[in-house]
Amino acid sequence: MHFVHFQTRLTLFSQSYPHRSRFPMILQTQSITSGYTSLDHLMGSNMRLRHIEVFHAVYTSGSITGAAKLLNVSQPSISKVLAHAEQQLGFPLFHRHKGKITPTREAERLIDHVNQAYRNINELRRVSKNLGSAETGVIRIAMMPALGIDVIPAAIASYLVQHPDTVFEIETLHLHQVIRALRELRIDFGIVFNPPVTPGIKIDRLAIAELVAITHESQGLGDKEKLSFDDLDGMRFVNLSTRSPLGQLLATQIETSNIQLKTVAHVETYQMAKALVAQGAGMALIDEITARSTGHENVIARYLDPALQFDVSILHTRTDPLSIIAQRFIEHLRAEIDDFLQKPLG
Repeated sequence: MHFVHFQTRLTLFSQSYPHRSRFPMILQTQSITSGYTSLDHLMGSNMRLRHIEVFHAVYTSGSITGAAKLLNVSQPSISKVLAHAEQQLGFPLFHRHKGKITPTREAERLIDHVNQAYRNINELRRVSKNLGSAETGVIRIAMMPALGIDVIPAAIASYLVQHPDTVFEIETLHLHQVIRALRELRIDFGIVFNPPVTPGIKIDRLAIAELVAITHESQGLGDKEKLSFDDLDGMRFVNLSTRSPLGQLLATQIETSNIQLKTVAHVETYQMAKALVAQGAGMALIDEITARSTGHENVIARYLDPALQFDVSILHTRTDPLSIIAQRFIEHLRAEIDDFLQKPLG
């Protein structure tokens, strides 16, 4: 594997390429190495991004005409920049013969590094765009599906009444996807259940909630307000996947309770568990937020005794502090979730 390191500084060349990026760059090729040769040796100490851009376009399209169409500029402009690049480098990049061009040996050795440069530049632009939205009234969040039924939509709607210029970008993801989105700077923060300690990720508790037992209204359990695990012994059971933190918590508790449950299904989402219970497939143990959410009025929820608690948490990267607007919404959300959890358990 080849490792390429780039140190960059920004310079404007809008007069040459006014249609291109607002943040063009000169690539200072310091300590850039490959398995075969030094890119610093091949490129000299100062090759402009427009040189790289034109070289890449000519190489990939196979002609000056194709590169001009690709970059939406004139053919003479492409020829001029390419000639200047070759002058700076001190060697030709293409052989010209009867109107056709073919890459030189040096060009073939350069192209892998140029492709790597493109990937780095595109990543820089993507991250810069994401960072730029942090203070401009945009809140980018990801949440587990259970949180997207009632509680967070209600919190967003009430927040917009107070802050009508705010724009939300919302994703519904599972835990590992939330962590990936954070590392890609695609979101400002995530909202999840019982997250494990993860390198580079900061965990802030938003609320404490409980697992609850849900049954079909026709299932006879008397007037008990709370159920013990012994009460569940022998029941048909819709189980949670152990790939989720709550599924792992539940599996541990069932294992230590010495009860026998007749598992009829394993599910990934708590809404699916609730839907199966509503259809009479069996009972389930799910988070109380899903249990309290609208839908399936024929499902009865009861607390467990002893209680089985878990955290509702905010995740964000340790290296990227939350913006003021994100912090403001989180405090609003904290109050909304507290109110939601105070409602009677159906």
